[in-house]
Amino acid sequence: MNGDDEEGLSYLNDFQEILQSEVYVDLERLRILARHGVPDQLRGEVWKYLLDVQQADRSKELSSSKARTEEYDQLDKIDSEIAKRIRGEVSRFQKRVPELDKNEHVQTFVNIILAYLNSNHDVEYSSSLVSLCAPFIYVMETECDAFFCFQRLMQAIEDYNANTSLKGQVAQFMTLFRCGLPELCGYFDEEEVDLNEWSTSWLQNLLSKEMRFENLVRLWDTYFAMTDFFAFHPYVCLSILSSAKEALEDLEQSEIRTMLLRLPLLNMEMVIADAYNFKHETIERQMKENGEL
Repeated sequence: MNGDDEEGLSYLNDFQEILQSEVYVDLERLRILARHGVPDQLRGEVWKYLLDVQQADRSKELSSSKARTEEYDQLDKIDSEIAKRIRGEVSRFQKRVPELDKNEHVQTFVNIILAYLNSNHDVEYSSSLVSLCAPFIYVMETECDAFFCFQRLMQAIEDYNANTSLKGQVAQFMTLFRCGLPELCGYFDEEEVDLNEWSTSWLQNLLSKEMRFENLVRLWDTYFAMTDFFAFHPYVCLSILSSAKEALEDLEQSEIRTMLLRLPLLNMEMVIADAYNFKHETIERQMKENGEL
């Protein structure tokens, strides 16, 4: 067994030790570990705890799991018109995400999204629901758990949007972009790249539409381990632009647009580490401007 294998096994054991606790799952320790990525075979279980779908108190595990199953079974999953639109979007999605290209996945998408829409009548169907739902279908063992985790994420997005308008989010990100990567921002201006077009989707959909699937799942490990990942998300977007800067500066407008809407494979450990650096630099700059340093 080489060093990497030993390290991977040790990391896996750290997670298993927390998850196999008989009385109480130590959520704080789980969050600290999960920020650095979750082993594939444990991701579904870990995400349930991080998203507060599964309670940390092990004595309530069976009863809460049974209650979830019963609740999900009762939810209305019928709307033939929207089901048709979901199937069409899933078909397009599956062409670029081979991890979820099996036929049985189609009905799972339909069931989960319809259950969500039918229990949240103020939410309208949008094609982005498919890409936001996909990681949960991929990592969860049951459709029921995928639904409740998806619902938690959608509620978090809704709560954040209620406090910070999308226009405000885009404006804040544009300021970050101009300060953090002035050369690339200037190049986009020269090439007349519509900043609103791609940044709106990046910010609104947590990169679920643009990122390679394996990168997205790894990023969400870190996000779900945070108490407020929305505040961190713009720095991740900035970090991605920084990592792709040289490649982007060799492209013309239409090619830039294509790359921003279909990102290449990224080194996520580096992207996340650089995002933390961007965040610290921004806080320091703001403190200097406010005379606090």
